[in-house]
Amino acid sequence: MLTRKQQELLLFIHERMKESGVPPSFDEMKDALDLASKSGIHRLITALEERGFIRRLPNRARALEVIKLPEAYTTSLQPKRGFSPSVIQGSLGTQPAPAAPVKAAANNDTVSIPVMGRIAAGVPISAIQNNTHDISVPLEMVGTGEHYALEVRGDSMIEAGILDGDTVIIRNTNSASPGEIIVALVDDEEATLKRFRRKGASIALEAANPAYETRIFGPDRVKIQGKLVGLIRRYH
Repeated sequence: MLTRKQQELLLFIHERMKESGVPPSFDEMKDALDLASKSGIHRLITALEERGFIRRLPNRARALEVIKLPEAYTTSLQPKRGFSPSVIQGSLGTQPAPAAPVKAAANNDTVSIPVMGRIAAGVPISAIQNNTHDISVPLEMVGTGEHYALEVRGDSMIEAGILDGDTVIIRNTNSASPGEIIVALVDDEEATLKRFRRKGASIALEAANPAYETRIFGPDRVKIQGKLVGLIRRYH
């Protein structure tokens, strides 16, 4: 059961996308619901995600995918034939794009997954990208679940066998075990590829290159966007 404000926000987003094809900004959502600040919008979005009505998109800060609406208003918005879920992009200056679902490739032994931009293996860079293209990977590499790919920039993970220019295959998840290599979103703005560790109540993002220091963050500053399951390298 949604609260009145949660339902209002979900329907406002859906109606705006139907009318213009352009998602509302966080300021527009705030004004539409007559809230004092955008922090209220963030709380409503978190609640909608927990209830399965929206999903945060991997590697895109403050971007969401609408999954369904309340049954009283419409049927599920899960992808059907020829349908791409609407995407709501935060006010970060980038254009929204339909989320690309994993597709079976012509070869039954491969699967097509979206390449969602670049990830830093070094000093964190902004990683708010649109789906640039799809790649086919062996089905045994990804297994079950949702996956996406990122192009690596930087050398902080070279001792883990991840080089500048590689393409990493990421399973979409918000949890990981210590020692696993993850896509970490720091302060909802910067994404980086690092090894996940815990230091007491804090989170450590550990490089695999002695030239880079381990960075320590409070748990509220880091969101896990996925974990490494495979790597593709081209030789020139």
